[in-house]
Amino acid sequence: MDKLLIRGGRQLHGEVQISGAKNAALPELCAALLTAEPVTLVNVPRLQDVATMLKLIRNMGVSAERDDTGTVQLNAGALNLPEAPYELVKTMRASVLALGPLLARFGRAKVSLPGGCAIGSRPVDQHIKGLQAMGAEITVEHGYMLAALPAGRTRLKGARITTDMVTVTGTENFLMAAALAEGETILENAAEEPEIVDLAEMLIKMGAKIEGHGTSRIRIQGVDALHGCTHTVVADRIEAGTFLCAVAATGGDVVLRHGRADHLDAVIDKLLEAGANVTDLGAQGIRIQAASPAYQYLEAMSFRTTEYPGFPTDMQAQFMVLNCIAQGSSKVTETIFENRFMHVNELLRLGARIQIDGKIAVVEGVPRLSGATVMATDLRASASLVIAGLVAEGETVVDRIYHLDRGYDQMEAKLRGIGADIERIQ
Repeated sequence: MDKLLIRGGRQLHGEVQISGAKNAALPELCAALLTAEPVTLVNVPRLQDVATMLKLIRNMGVSAERDDTGTVQLNAGALNLPEAPYELVKTMRASVLALGPLLARFGRAKVSLPGGCAIGSRPVDQHIKGLQAMGAEITVEHGYMLAALPAGRTRLKGARITTDMVTVTGTENFLMAAALAEGETILENAAEEPEIVDLAEMLIKMGAKIEGHGTSRIRIQGVDALHGCTHTVVADRIEAGTFLCAVAATGGDVVLRHGRADHLDAVIDKLLEAGANVTDLGAQGIRIQAASPAYQYLEAMSFRTTEYPGFPTDMQAQFMVLNCIAQGSSKVTETIFENRFMHVNELLRLGARIQIDGKIAVVEGVPRLSGATVMATDLRASASLVIAGLVAEGETVVDRIYHLDRGYDQMEAKLRGIGADIERIQ
């Protein structure tokens, strides 16, 4: 099993290319199921979750060819098996995104209940309720969601869908299903993330009629058929935020090419308050400049995770590392997932001072961290341990980095390119 060996204490300087967003690429790969015409996706990141999704749709009969530049050519014209089996779904929750497109285009689907990171409950009941409101008959049997249209119906029907909670993948499933439904669908309490906007813009290129994406109320007028398109996947805001935190922790001067500052307002505001210098370069990306050592300039910042455009739960672990090496104490409140402090015990091994009380972590900054062997427990926890290793004295070994490979495109190579002493070992 691969590990990362990090020798900390180096500032970071130079440029890093921000890849396409995992959380946009995965639903957009599923969106190709909605048409029999060719679809081309550009800027698709090289990630384990993307490889799993490609394997999943190929298993259905979809032609999916990828080149070295990150371009994927898709053709679902010969799709013959509208099914997502457990062995291809168990490691990736995003596989549930096949449900809506398959049901909308073929009138039936069999999708295994998904897996993914062990960071708490992420129920699919909202997906089921929404698709049932559109006329689907769905049962859960033997670990599978079995969905079909009622006898005599050939299309889903438009509906008003109000979810009990804001759900990103639920919003994406409903967007794709409603694009081919009969009549109008209105999504209330919809997710507003940039990845939702990017998916909607791809669907519009395919001929969908969508208004209000990027707000909590989205209106979709169903069409009879969608056509092919070429679409560039939006830059990964969480990858960009992770590199921002890495530079803030180590010190240095780095430009994040293709990074979108307008997608990271809540994170950048906290970095500015903490003492980093962050500049929006527009289409050129984001620049961050930070002094070193962090304890002499960083101020601890309390924050609370919430739905976009608030502080993202996917950045909680990375920013907590900054609080570990900042002056003062801070309070981190996690409101999205009930089990997303698993990185705390590993940070304690590096010398951090953190106490947990339910959904709140109280962090007391320390002047330095010291290298140790730590174990990743989920995707973003992995990133936080890498950042901690970059700033810790001595050597840090991060074990179980297969979590990292699910969501970061060649992270160690990108870090080496800006001056980190980091390598992948067996």
